[in-house]
Amino acid sequence: MRDARPVPGAKLKRRIIRDGLRSDELREAAIRRVIRSIPKGKVATYGQVAAAAGYPLYHRLVARILRSDATGLPWQRVLGAGGQIKLRQAAAYEQRLRLEMEGVKFKGKRVDMQAHQHRFRTWELD
Repeated sequence: MRDARPVPGAKLKRRIIRDGLRSDELREAAIRRVIRSIPKGKVATYGQVAAAAGYPLYHRLVARILRSDATGLPWQRVLGAGGQIKLRQAAAYEQRLRLEMEGVKFKGKRVDMQAHQHRFRTWELD
């Protein structure tokens, strides 16, 4: 006999399946809106951006949007987990330089997330 308790993550799985019916444009628009909301001197991870947009498992979509067309987006404010710059070579240098120009401090190769992590207030994103 099965246990009557809900399986952890079952709601999230149902939401992802249900969201498959929604268009990619809606997801991308939500992610772009969240990225635009990150203020100067603050940063967020790909996962945090996806979660704030309402799609917690779509961190790769965030990366794809920034890679394909970041026109008008503050792309330099989005980082890998733990404040790591995920870009390579000249692009990584440019991202670090842009962040330093905004006042973001680094600890070695990582951003000081305690000082500069943006806290999303999702009720203000609309």
